[in-house]
Amino acid sequence: MDRQIQSFLNKTSVICATIATIVLASLLLHTPETCIPDKSTHSSLKFPRSTCDLSHRSLTTLDKKNRRLWSTSAWLNKVRSFSILFREAQRLSLLANSSKALCLLAGAGQEVMALNQIGVDDVTGIDLVDSPPLVSRADPNNLPFFDDVFDIAFSAQFDVVLFPSRFIAEMERTVGVGGFCVLVVQERTEGEVMDIVRLFRRGKFVDSKNITLSGWKMTRIVLRIINSTSI
Repeated sequence: MDRQIQSFLNKTSVICATIATIVLASLLLHTPETCIPDKSTHSSLKFPRSTCDLSHRSLTTLDKKNRRLWSTSAWLNKVRSFSILFREAQRLSLLANSSKALCLLAGAGQEVMALNQIGVDDVTGIDLVDSPPLVSRADPNNLPFFDDVFDIAFSAQFDVVLFPSRFIAEMERTVGVGGFCVLVVQERTEGEVMDIVRLFRRGKFVDSKNITLSGWKMTRIVLRIINSTSI
C-alpha cells in the first residue's frame, strides 16, 4: 500500500514539473501584449505603458528648464552676490559696460547673468560642460580664443583647477595689455596670495581683498596685464 502511494506521489510530481516547465517556456517565448505598440494611442502617450515601451517622449524645453532654475532662491542669491562683486569692480575702474569679459569655469552661468544685469553685454562664459545660453563648452587649459581679445578675465573656481599654471597662462594670454585678471579663491593669507600671483607672467599685482561671496569667506585677487603675449 505504501509503495502504491509513493508511486502515485512520484507520478504527480513529474506531471507538475512538466506543466511548470511548459508554462515557463511559454512565458519566456511569448511577447507581452503591452510591448506591442498600439498605433491608435501610442503617439499620444506621455508616460510609458511598461518597461517595454522605449518610445521617445517629449522633454521639458530648455527655456522652461532655465526659467525654473533662474527663479530659485539659490540662483538669485548667487547672482546678487556676484553683482555686488562686479559693481565694486566698476567703481575701481576694472570693468566698464563696454568691457569684453571672459568668465572661466562659469558653472551654470550666475556670474555671466550678473555681468549682464549690471550692464556688461559682451560676456563669454565657458566651462567643461555647456549650459546654454549663458555658458559654452571649452577647455580652460586650452582656450579657443585669440591672444589679447578680452578686457577682463574672471574666475571663482581657481581652487579646483587641476593645472593651475596652465590655467593662469591661458587666462592671461586672452587678456590684452591694460586689461585685468580677477580671481576669487578661498580666503588666503598674504603669503598664499603671493604664491598665486607668482604664477602670472604678464600680470602685475594690483591688490587683494577678503570678501564674502554667497556667504563664503573668500579672497579677491586682481592683476593688471602689462606685457604683450609676444614678450
